[in-house]
Amino acid sequence: MKLSHLARLAALSMLIVASSWLSACHQSESTPWQLTDISGHMPDLSFRLTDDQGKTVTAADYRGKVALLYFGYTHCPDVCPLTLAQLHVVLQKLGPLADGVRILFVSVDPTRDTPAVLHDYVAAFDPRAVGLTGSPSDIEALTKRYRAAFTREPGKADGSYDVSHSSGIYVFDNTGKARLLATPTDPQDKLVHDLHLLLSPGHAP
Repeated sequence: MKLSHLARLAALSMLIVASSWLSACHQSESTPWQLTDISGHMPDLSFRLTDDQGKTVTAADYRGKVALLYFGYTHCPDVCPLTLAQLHVVLQKLGPLADGVRILFVSVDPTRDTPAVLHDYVAAFDPRAVGLTGSPSDIEALTKRYRAAFTREPGKADGSYDVSHSSGIYVFDNTGKARLLATPTDPQDKLVHDLHLLLSPGHAP
């Protein structure tokens, strides 16, 4: 990928994170979280999509699990595979507690990302990852709900194309409440620490 395209991705992510959360989610010195606390500033997890098994699912199907929501696509050359690889390492560090987590990988490229394509892709990273797709209008509505953004780049001569997208990782607790926002550049141990709090009974703030 060209440096200019990487720069656009980075700038897009930074702009969304800064404009959406900086003023509302300032971390106090007493907070137990190491990531950005978005409790009360983001709607509950809610969607109706198709999973990588071809089944219609809703957010209710993942109640009881801590959900890591990430928007990406399978043809992504860099940030998506890197993020999913990092999340796999995070879950490994959690040990048995990782059974209480699901990675929800929502495609922003539903034309190419069929359930079968998504299944092969996410399964290559972690068995607790679920690929989700839907109609273009469903995907657009979901990204707007969580103030994410994506845009299809002009097609190349061979018919391929890239999709620029924000790269926030939205963390929802096991009741579907939005709790934290992470980025792919956050140290893995910060996510491990905060997930440990969310997954340990009686410890989550």
